[in-house]
This record gives sequence, structure tokens and C-alpha cells, in this order.
Amino acid sequence: MTNKTNGNELIKAAWLAEGQSSQRDMLESLQALKAQTPFTIIASHRHDRPEIFEFADTIFREPYHSTEIAETQNHQAPAERWPFVLEQAKQNHVKVLLTGRNGIDYEAHRDLFTQAGIRLLTGATSVAALETIDDKFAFMQHCQAHNIPVATAWRFDTTAELTALLSEHSDKCLCVKPVTGIFAQGFWRLDSGFDNDSQYDSFEHLYFTDSKKISTEQFINAYSHSQMVREHPIPMLLMPYLSGREYSIDVVCEYGEVLAAVTRYKEGKIQHVGYDKPVMDVVIPLIKAFNCDGIVSVQTKENDAGQHCVLEINSRPSGGIGYTKHSGVDLTQIGFGYWLGLTDKPKLADSIKQITPCQIRSIMTSVKVETGTEGQ
Repeated sequence: MTNKTNGNELIKAAWLAEGQSSQRDMLESLQALKAQTPFTIIASHRHDRPEIFEFADTIFREPYHSTEIAETQNHQAPAERWPFVLEQAKQNHVKVLLTGRNGIDYEAHRDLFTQAGIRLLTGATSVAALETIDDKFAFMQHCQAHNIPVATAWRFDTTAELTALLSEHSDKCLCVKPVTGIFAQGFWRLDSGFDNDSQYDSFEHLYFTDSKKISTEQFINAYSHSQMVREHPIPMLLMPYLSGREYSIDVVCEYGEVLAAVTRYKEGKIQHVGYDKPVMDVVIPLIKAFNCDGIVSVQTKENDAGQHCVLEINSRPSGGIGYTKHSGVDLTQIGFGYWLGLTDKPKLADSIKQITPCQIRSIMTSVKVETGTEGQ
């Protein structure tokens, strides 16, 4: 790839490595930003993802770890990602690298990327911070130590610990979720007898799984007899169930400072996008407490008293970051425009003024995958 302008000036490059579910939307936003000032857009993934790669100027297939299933067509040998990405980034004059889902692997070698002149965006600035963010119990403790309102949780690793906790907190509406995980995997509401539909119908919950409800007795039975849990123990959390509105907050931040943010909540199929100050009053000190850096997403939920409590930080962009452009503030463009040196440092107060609250609905689309091309 040639990265030279007509005047022999190096063209900067931005690289989006494999993410969770927002890589395509972010690349599309970068293409729109590129129309104003030339730079090269690079994307990588361990799988062949034509719907992602169509918005990149240059693409790479990432090596996979030995612990990952080899699903690539060429069945390449297991290898470390970060050395491959670092070498290619050097060759292609990358100025900004967003690591996506494998931030800890890159963060452990931050100095090497910095020495190469690459602005590394992992969501934080240390492996310890990223590990604390991923561990929901350690995350809660860190929030409490910094006086940040956070959803309370009690960890259990055995059936005996779970039943003891259930007995101790039987006066509360409760739920469970794993210590680590994404996309609400393993989250279930328990019938505690303190909500309006306490007599849980087990078949109804098998039928309508989106309700994420289960009888306490059946959860205990499933957990205690699980072959999966016996072979690979899964630390879990018991928590009070927060009944209020849940918010997702997309945040552009740098070394603990919020540069721009957009809040949203969902009612049915409609996303309400804007800037909710009471939510941000919790998010701003949270970002500082973890020294977050890059583009991250935060989840909060109101308790019965209407207080916003933090649920978690995701140290990478959310799947809904593309929604922010409908508010008049495209967070991908704001962040990368700054980190590429195309714009001045963003100010939160300025971005707030540019936000126009709106309601949006997401839609499904499709792309053609040619015969013989692997997809996921």
C-alpha cells in the first residue's frame, strides 16, 4: 500500500482491529470523515467479513490464538495478534489503533506502540484497569472505593455460597449474572416473592426467554447439577434487581477525561438518544476513576429511588455507537478526528450543545457473500 500524497507527505492511517459489533458502523463513519481530509482506513478481523471490509481501504486477517477455534479458510497456524498488528501498523504509517475486543493483549505492550508513534486505544491505560473493568465484582469494589453509585453484588462460587446469600438477602428482588461476560449472557431474574409476578411460570420463561426470568429453585438445581460448571467453574454474582430505566452511554475519553458523550435508553424497539445530565453526573467521575481512554460504553440503571447506578463499563465501543450520528454528534468522527490530528481537542461542553435529542429504530440489512467465501 502506498501512503504518499502528491507532495510526498505521509498520509496518516487509522486502524480498527476486530471488535464486537460496531466495527462496520465505525468504518462507515470514518469514510465520511475521510471525505474532508485524506487518511487511510485499515480494518482487520480473524474471519473473512466482507460486510466489514467493504468500508476499509486496506484489510488484514488477524492471526488467532491457540485457544481460539481455527475457522479461517487457510487454517493458518496460531500466532500472537499484537506483534502482527504492530509490524503492519509500522509499515502502513498507522497513527491511531483501536484494539476492539482484544485490548488487554495490546495494552501489555503499550510502550512498543508508543515508541512506534501509534496512539493505542484499548479503553484504559493499564492491564490492571482493564482486568478490573472485566471483573464485575472487582469493578463494583473499585466504584465503591471512589464513592461512585454502583449496583451492589455478592459473589458466589458454590451452591452452598449461593443458598447462604439467598437466605441473607431474601428481603430483596434479586438477579444473577456471571462475574465476566458480555451481551447479558448468564443474566437471570430470580423469583424472590417481592415483585408483582412472583409466582414464576417456568414453562413461560422457557418459551419467552427474552424476559430473562427463572425460578430460584430451578436456577439452584441447574447450577448445582451443571457439568459445564463442574468442568469449568463460573464465578457468579447475586445482585438486587434494579427496576428502573437502563441507559447506555457512549463516551469518547482521554486519560480519564470525558471529551464527548451521548446517552440513550430503549423503550420497546425505539432508542431515545440525547444527553441526560443526571446520568452523566455518574459517568464522568466513573471515567476518571478508571482512567478510561479511547471510545468506551457504560451501562447504568435506576434503582427504586431513581438514583442512577453503574452496571458496567465496556472497554470498547458499543454496538450502538453508530446511533450517535443521528443526534448531530458522530462520536467516531469526533474521537478519530482528534487523535489523527485533524481537529482540536474536543470539549464536552461544545458537543453537548450540538446534540439534538431524537428517537431512532435500528433495522436489519444484508450483504452478499460470494460462494466459497467464509462468513460469520
